[in-house]
Amino acid sequence: MSTPPSTPVTSTLHGSIHDAGSGRAAGKVALISGAAQGMGASHARALAAAGAYVMIGDLQEEAGTALAEEINTDVGRTAAAFTPLNVTDFEAWTAAVGHCVQEFGKLDVLVNNAGIYTPGNVEDASVEDWSRTIDIDLTGTFLGMKAAVPELKKQDTSSIINVSSIAGLVGFKNRAAYSAAKWGVQGLTKTSALDFGEDGIRVNSIHPGSVETPLTAGLKRGLGQVPAGRAAQVEEISSLVLYLASDESRFVSGASIAIDGGETAGNNLRRDS
Repeated sequence: MSTPPSTPVTSTLHGSIHDAGSGRAAGKVALISGAAQGMGASHARALAAAGAYVMIGDLQEEAGTALAEEINTDVGRTAAAFTPLNVTDFEAWTAAVGHCVQEFGKLDVLVNNAGIYTPGNVEDASVEDWSRTIDIDLTGTFLGMKAAVPELKKQDTSSIINVSSIAGLVGFKNRAAYSAAKWGVQGLTKTSALDFGEDGIRVNSIHPGSVETPLTAGLKRGLGQVPAGRAAQVEEISSLVLYLASDESRFVSGASIAIDGGETAGNNLRRDS
């Protein structure tokens, strides 16, 4: 059973006992994939600042370890650790979940954040890019859920947060593989919300629009289609992740939540005289 947010908990970390932080996610333990940089790193910082423990899963060991150290310094407690994670490898996922439980004692939250995008429509996209995108963005999400669900079931309430995209809500020109994967994440999310609701696991997908991250730094894009007139900062996406990780969202499951400045609300470029 999970501990209510208002109740301090302790966890065995590197042989020592540390008090849990206070905040909206106090005592929660979260595993985040693709967390060494970009949105994943922001999510880790936000959750730790709100009292959670975070396991940073990524292929980038140096960056992930440095981030964990940075978070621990910032929050003044041992709130973060790194685990190597290749999201396309189920054994790597089971090892990451095991490491999380060994380090922090349990698992309350899974954030499937890792992802890539590749260009091309079905005519000019390469078969290799298609397979790699589906493997990372969709199959990686499935494998993470499969590895985490047995531990998540042990809690009174737990949360899976699947990071999709607005490309998983509407068509996205010249992104055949990426859009297919992100639509797949939405479908996997909704069916899993039905499958695991009785186990206290809520499953939701979030659908960011334009966000300033290292992944999108090289993109040439206009923002006229966004009613807000700008791209999001990663911290704005992390605020939604924090809500879904916390017990504030205990009755939210099976939702596909756009966080896009209104981009999918309609045609913002249309101008009638």
